[in-house]
Amino acid sequence: MADQTENGAAGGNGAAEAPQVKMQIVGQFIRDMSFENVASQSGFSGEVKPEIAIQVNLDARKRGETQYEVAIKLSCKSNNASDQKPIFILEIDYAGVFNIENLPDEQLHPFLMIECPRMLFPYLRRVVSDVTRDGGFAPLNLEQIDFVALYRQELARRAQAESAGTA
Repeated sequence: MADQTENGAAGGNGAAEAPQVKMQIVGQFIRDMSFENVASQSGFSGEVKPEIAIQVNLDARKRGETQYEVAIKLSCKSNNASDQKPIFILEIDYAGVFNIENLPDEQLHPFLMIECPRMLFPYLRRVVSDVTRDGGFAPLNLEQIDFVALYRQELARRAQAESAGTA
């Protein structure tokens, strides 16, 4: 009881406080994955200096009253630096189902596009590392992705597209 009194006194009227946001990962899964070891298929020989290009896309959709599915779509393409011949191609669509409660509507989109992918990323990183290693290459250890910057870039791109469409 003492904690409630202290919290209520510090926060003013206890009834005016917003309920605490609840987020739970219900499940996560690989929706789609493709790995192609182009170097082995084509009989690649000679010195290999891989250049890796990575593209990341995010997607979210509502599944129920409080459930949302968030997906990270990752494309990794490795080419040899000297002749630009492909070495391997990895495409993966990694998704998670989240139960989210007590989140204001205006905060839902950034939450789904920043916080949820941040929770999924360590698991996606492990899968990418394992697949590239099992495919016969050094494990590809993805660097941390700044989902806040990715979100801001997408907002800027959409704003620019809207202004170009109205001009």
